[in-house]
This record gives sequence, C-alpha cells and structure tokens, in this order.
Amino acid sequence: MSQKIVVGFDESAGAQRALDFAVKMAKAQGAGIVVAHVLEWSPYSFLTPMEIEERHKRRGEELARAESALLAPVVKKLESSGVTVTTALRYGHIAETLCDIAEKEGASQMVIGRTGHSSLPSRLFGSVAGGLAQSAPVPLTIVP
Repeated sequence: MSQKIVVGFDESAGAQRALDFAVKMAKAQGAGIVVAHVLEWSPYSFLTPMEIEERHKRRGEELARAESALLAPVVKKLESSGVTVTTALRYGHIAETLCDIAEKEGASQMVIGRTGHSSLPSRLFGSVAGGLAQSAPVPLTIVP
C-alpha cells in the first residue's frame, strides 16, 4: 500500500509552505499527496424547502469554484514534481473534516500550515492547527 500525505490547503502563505514541505516529504518517502480543501458550512435545520433548494444550489457553485480556482491550479503546478497528487474537496468543520479525509484516504501523515485564512473567532476560540493537534488520526506536521 502506498503512503499518502494529506495537506490542508487554503491558498494562504502558510498553506503554500505546508504544501512545499509535503512535496519534499512525499518525494523522500515515495508517497502521494492529497491536497484537501474544506469549505466551512454550518447546517441550519430551520430553513424552508425553498431556502434549502437555494442553499444547495449555492453549495454546488462554491464547490465548483473552489475546484477550478483553488485545487486545479495546485494540481497543474505539481504535475512536474514527480509526486502523485489527488484532491479532496468537502464542506464541514475544517479540523474534523480534514481528519475524516485522512482516515478515508488511508493517510500516513497530515501536513498543515500553522496559520491560514482564519477568522477572528477562530483565533480567539481555537485554531484549525490546535484542533488537529488534539484530534489528528495520524501524525501531524504543522509548518510555521
């Protein structure tokens, strides 16, 4: 079974450093990379059927936009790296969803940047890096 490294990616400078680190690690280990991006989406159970339909449509548009604007350019950039690159794009709580992706992909390692596109509440109440440090199902490297 080949090893996989899941890289949390959000286009921030920290995520780019994490991706660069993961590529070097993957080359050294003969591993593949899963570039994972999570769109935060909070569920609302009190929406009307019409609102749910509209929300579902927006969700599809956001996924398509993230795939074409964020993930596809990363895959293209890494084509000549010699590393097998796949992507994972999901909605959910970022830390929990990255853990889910790592488990489903059979990852042997996770890599994230210490800081990304985080909001003020996440800086006050807990970061993705902090959450993953406590809950990652595989070894986690946090790149400064």
